[in-house]
Amino acid sequence: MGKIADIVHRNLETIQDLRSLSVLMVSISSLTSQHFQEQLVNKTECLFDTIDSSQVNIARRIVQFLRNIKYSYYPLLERCNKMFLSNMNNLDLESISKILSLYHSLQFHSFEFVLMAKKSLTEMIPLFDHPASFVKLFVALGPMAGPEEKTQLESTILLMSEELTGQQALAVMGAMEEMETRDSRLIKKIASILHKNLDNYKPIELLKISQALTCLHFQSKELFVRLRELLLSYLKISVKPSEISVLVSAISMLPSPRLDEAGISRIEAVLPQCDLNDLNSFATSVLRWIQCGHMYLDNTTGKQLKLLQKLDHYSHQRLQKYNNLNLLWEELRSLKGDWFAESLLEDTIATLQCLMDQINYINVAGIASFISRSNYLNTLLLDKIASVALQQIEKIHPFSIFSIILPFSILNYDPPQRDEFFGTCIQHLNPYLSILDPLMLVFLGFYLAIHEYFPENLIKTIFNIKFLGRLDSQLELLCSSLSTRVQVRLMELNRAVCLECPEYQIPWFHDRFCQQHYNKDTGSLNGAQQQIYKMLAEVLGGMNCVKASVLTPYYHTIDFECILDKRKKPLPYGSHNTTLGKMPEMHWEPNTPRVGSRLPPGTERIALEFLDLRAFCKNVPHLKGKSAMKKRHLEILGYRVIQIPHFEWNSMVLSTKGARMDYLRECIFGDGKS
Repeated sequence: MGKIADIVHRNLETIQDLRSLSVLMVSISSLTSQHFQEQLVNKTECLFDTIDSSQVNIARRIVQFLRNIKYSYYPLLERCNKMFLSNMNNLDLESISKILSLYHSLQFHSFEFVLMAKKSLTEMIPLFDHPASFVKLFVALGPMAGPEEKTQLESTILLMSEELTGQQALAVMGAMEEMETRDSRLIKKIASILHKNLDNYKPIELLKISQALTCLHFQSKELFVRLRELLLSYLKISVKPSEISVLVSAISMLPSPRLDEAGISRIEAVLPQCDLNDLNSFATSVLRWIQCGHMYLDNTTGKQLKLLQKLDHYSHQRLQKYNNLNLLWEELRSLKGDWFAESLLEDTIATLQCLMDQINYINVAGIASFISRSNYLNTLLLDKIASVALQQIEKIHPFSIFSIILPFSILNYDPPQRDEFFGTCIQHLNPYLSILDPLMLVFLGFYLAIHEYFPENLIKTIFNIKFLGRLDSQLELLCSSLSTRVQVRLMELNRAVCLECPEYQIPWFHDRFCQQHYNKDTGSLNGAQQQIYKMLAEVLGGMNCVKASVLTPYYHTIDFECILDKRKKPLPYGSHNTTLGKMPEMHWEPNTPRVGSRLPPGTERIALEFLDLRAFCKNVPHLKGKSAMKKRHLEILGYRVIQIPHFEWNSMVLSTKGARMDYLRECIFGDGKS
């Protein structure tokens, strides 16, 4: 195959048949350098218009090649997607299933394709009565099925379950995990098939089984004992670091996940060969063991702590070797977890800073996404990202704009050319607003709103009946948790526009959603909040002078609320005509200071917020975007906002009750006394 790759490389300029080239590209994809991959992609773009619009197999192979080289090249993906859409009526189950799988691997989202695929697949439900075909349909349709289709799929697969092979049961279990299946009979039945076939599964498949069973809350001592035995037997003979990390990860998910000394030695032996993903996987598993060890008073915790130290050492050592940003990014793209955030993040950011001159239009979105996930504020990196975006905007695909903007909003940071940066990004995106994924547009609008940026064209596109209809259709395809998250973001964007851009005349239409979403009890107070509550009552003159867990008319939650009269004396609740903390019973004009409208003249409404570590960047006490936006909104609503950072409240300076009482008095009254 290496010789074939060399022949293709030498003759690439003369090749004019995209059908033949696409076959070769898939075959040699694992043997291509990054430069050769770029040449193949460019050649494919040049030849794409030479093929007939009905040749979907060529388009599918192109997408498969991009998946193989892990390159989400949007221009080609879009062109292939258009071809798939125009031929949807001719796509069979095999083709639709394959395309959905490729899109998932590439993290390429096409709302139109998914919607049309769902329609086609739903129509196929009555057509398949053979397990092999129906399993493929179940896997493809299940994760995006509505309640009725989901019930139909689950009941049918249950009837067929006796005929399922081990591989088919594994595929079904994976889909059930995505579907968040709660049918206990089906879970038990598929688990029993997996149990019968455990000996035939590879390590990575055993990991998938462990993950799925954990996610679906399935319990079976016999199955878990056998699964553990198999994993340990594989661990004894495995020599590949990636395989060992998979096995260890699977073991750590099982009940009693502890590993003996031989297992720990096995891990230690491969550490010098591990990449960052393997090291991170090992560390995550070790942390699970330590937690379990505390639970069971296990005496192996000391060995596990030493292993954690070795993981830390090899990870830092590996980071120091990198001088190529793209190679580093390949390892960073999927890193996450507590260990990475605590042990490796600072050095990783430092390494990225050293290599930041290598940031370009190809990798800028990925690096920006990583920084967003890290919550780590590094202004030099962010300035570089903004600079690359401004200088190379024409080469950046519009679908990448959201990722580039995201860290600036999350971390509440303005690059030197703020207005030019945001303006250029949005201008680049404007021609695509009508075809962008509705979900992506909602998130884009929300995160721009966090940063006080409200492009009228974008806002009018989102708050449009046609768009909201498309969004509703997409929400039906999402799992319940993601669907709720999108709806909350839309509500928060609606709220931000009403409060900060009343001139757009966008109505507030989320009362019913909020009343369903927020319970009357907005949650219990944590330890610090309980302390503050009691002290506020003392400072203000009684419990009737302070309210906890308040909801504003726009459904912001406020930790504590109090009111001072014009002489700065606390007003007890019930002594004046107000409806503090209650659900609004009428619609207010967008530019009306709602909350203060029923208070006596000269009074002041105060919101006190305790800010825990989630409100700040990971490395510096810099307020993140969402908390800053909430403060703006409360001020628009008529509040004086007092934010109490956790690092101040828990500082040595405020280590006594008296000091904390004085602190609260100073915050509220400004003179250190009531």
